[in-house]
Amino acid sequence: MKPDDDMNIIFVGKHHGKSRVLSINSTLAVALLFLVLCLLVAAGWAGYQTAIEQVEAREPTNAELVAEWQLKLAEQKAELANIEENVQQQVDALTLRLGEIQGRLLRLDALGQRFVESGLVASDEFNFDQPAAVGGPEDALSGDSFSAPELTRMIEEMEWRIEDREQQLRLLDQLASSKRLEDELYLEGRPITWGWLSSKYGYRSDPFTGKRTWHAGVDLAGKDGSDIISVAGGVVTYAGERYGYGNLVEVDHGDGLITRYAHCKTIKVEVGDVVQKGQVVALMGSTGRSTGPHVHFEVIRNGKSENPETYIKRASR
Repeated sequence: MKPDDDMNIIFVGKHHGKSRVLSINSTLAVALLFLVLCLLVAAGWAGYQTAIEQVEAREPTNAELVAEWQLKLAEQKAELANIEENVQQQVDALTLRLGEIQGRLLRLDALGQRFVESGLVASDEFNFDQPAAVGGPEDALSGDSFSAPELTRMIEEMEWRIEDREQQLRLLDQLASSKRLEDELYLEGRPITWGWLSSKYGYRSDPFTGKRTWHAGVDLAGKDGSDIISVAGGVVTYAGERYGYGNLVEVDHGDGLITRYAHCKTIKVEVGDVVQKGQVVALMGSTGRSTGPHVHFEVIRNGKSENPETYIKRASR
């Protein structure tokens, strides 16, 4: 039979011996074959789905349930351990930052205490040994706890404020130190705590010869052994005996200014010592060319003597 020939199917009945003939061409045969294959595939897929549903519908055994819960618990434990580790790392980081903040607050307290001690800030106005007083009415509703991000943000704001305050206090400290240095080097006042002016600056009658002589300083008489103080801060450049002066202390105050304190009974400083304004440098006496206990006080600027009374009468800064 050729491919394009028709195929005949003969149906024979049980009764009367009659028969029928059905002609099937190639197209119809292919369609029938495809229909049969589709039915077979559908039947197979339906059987597979039925088997899957039966497997899924089957209740798990106790052992399977236990194994499944154990697996879930292990996953949750691992997740919880990871969360705890992350939280601990955040706590450690916050603790470290809080430690740094505490150290910076201690430095701020030290600077504030220096301002109190220097007199720039009244001690009864700021007490750096006590926490700042705060308060206010309580809300009827209970407050909410801060979250970790909120706490981190608050710490960052606190660090920024502390850094700003540190810069301001450092600037104030520099200004205060500069002012203190200027005040310390500002030459003014008397070199004694008690006594009187016994001889002025300029020409006078010499106490030993009676002749008119130049007096390059002033004499301040007082009690033997009383304190002689420096009228400004500086460095001791001479401390010893000198002809005519007796025991002499010489202090260099910078900017070409030098003061001399002569006829001392006892010298309390040495060459190279840094002295402060008001510090005792010697005791009053009558050594050298002297008629009695007093201090000969000289002021020298750039190698030339000046009238000490100008500095004695100066107003304090």
